[in-house]
This record gives sequence, structure tokens and C-alpha cells, in this order.
Amino acid sequence: MVLAGTPIGDVADASPRLLALLQTADVIAAEDTRRLRRLLERMEIQTAARVVSYFEGNEAARTPELLNELADGRTVVVVTDAGMPSVSDPGYRLVVAAVERGIRVTAVPGPSAVLTALAVSGLAVDRFCFEGFLPRKAGERRRRLQDLALEERTMVFFEAPHRTAEALTAMAEVWGPERHAAVCRELTKTYEEVRRGPVAELAQWAASGVRGEVTIVVAGVVRRSGDLAAAVGQVQTLVADGVKLKPAVAEVAAEHGLAKNQLYEAVLVARGRPEMSHPSTQ
Repeated sequence: MVLAGTPIGDVADASPRLLALLQTADVIAAEDTRRLRRLLERMEIQTAARVVSYFEGNEAARTPELLNELADGRTVVVVTDAGMPSVSDPGYRLVVAAVERGIRVTAVPGPSAVLTALAVSGLAVDRFCFEGFLPRKAGERRRRLQDLALEERTMVFFEAPHRTAEALTAMAEVWGPERHAAVCRELTKTYEEVRRGPVAELAQWAASGVRGEVTIVVAGVVRRSGDLAAAVGQVQTLVADGVKLKPAVAEVAAEHGLAKNQLYEAVLVARGRPEMSHPSTQ
């Protein structure tokens, strides 16, 4: 079984090894068979492989069929619309099943939107994490961002163009407006664009509309010795303005580099109610 990375934009990025593999494979499992056909045309190659669809909707049902092909000694190549299979795309389920069956799994490396965006972002690249797509619902999205409030590594997200402004606005609200980020769209394509700056400014830019494939890279929090008294006062101000206590604690703790449970307890003490910190703030 071969996971094959396909170009994320510029078809010239396709490696000779990828071209040879697509021409000689027995079976190609493609996220979108029509897009695969167009890609083959653009690369000016043909394939005798049996092409089958393999996407989120049929991944569970199609996996046993592909396992049988592999067990019979056939070369099965998995490709997605762009980039490396199994990275926020179909492929992971088949990899797990193949490994459990003792079937060899390898890859033909190719372009990656994650690494490309990270490289051009201008942000730290020595340590990073990939967070995929944020939840669509506002409340769930905010909770995910709160969970990442103390993440020190550079973070990489995928986002739909019509939700980019909402995502950036939520980041500014939870992490503070000055957190630096880069919005990378249409990477390696004709209209490639990379916007860098504080998340609040990027949210304003995105409010007028964003088109194309979007990858967002955000700096991690800079840990520093926080001023606990100042942080308590800041939480009290937010609560007075109508923000609920736990979200206020999470936001201020991230800004000051403090542990949430430490700040939560300090706020309770300031209120004259010393007690154990709430489990959800840990």
C-alpha cells in the first residue's frame, strides 16, 4: 500500500516517482475520482489502474475491499485531492487496518500545505503542532481555542474560506488581539497570498471575504512570569463586563503565562470564597 502525496497547487511539483507510480499502480483509491482524472490530464500521463473513490462517506465500507486487493498482492495507491493522504483527509483508517494485517505501508512524499505554510509563515518552526480544522460551532470552537491557550508551539490549522474571519476573530478574543499569525491561501497556485500580522488585524482583513484553500499558522504563547495580582484584577474586570468566570480565567491565564487553576483559586480568594479549583479549569 502506498500513500502518495499529490501537488497542492502547482502540478510541476509532482515528483517523477509519483508519475511512475500512478501509471503502474493496480488500484488507485482517490478522494475524488474526477479530480484525479483532471490531475492525470494536467500531468500528461495515463493509467491502466482501476480507479475507485475513497472519501469520508465510503471510507468504512471501501476499506475491506482495498485490504483484499492488498492481500492479493496488488499495488494500491491512495491519493487525496491535494497533499498527503490521512492528514485531515481519507487514508488513516486504511493504514490502521493494513498495519493490523501485517501489510506493508509506505509513502511517496509530496507537497504538504502544513509544512509549506509553516515554512513561509515567518513564525517559529523549531516546534509546532497541527490542529486540523477548528469546530464549526462557535461554542465548541471557543472551547478548543481555550484548551490551546497555553500551547507554546506554533500551531497550524486548516480552515474553510467562508469561516476564516470567524476563526481569526475567535482567536483574537480568546488569545488576545496581538497574537501573531499568518494566513496562507492558495499555496503554490497562481494567486498565492500570505498575510502576516496580529490575529485581530488579520480578522479585519478576512471580514471582506477570503477565497481558496486556507491554512492558518499561529504563534504559540510566550511563557513569562505573570503578575498574579494584576491578572486577578483583569479577570474581575472581564467578569464585571459580563464574561463568565471560567472563560475569563482561561483568557487572562494565557495572556499572563499563569496556570488556570492557580488564577482561578486566586480570584476566589479575592472574592472572599477560598475553595478548591473547579476540575474543568485544570
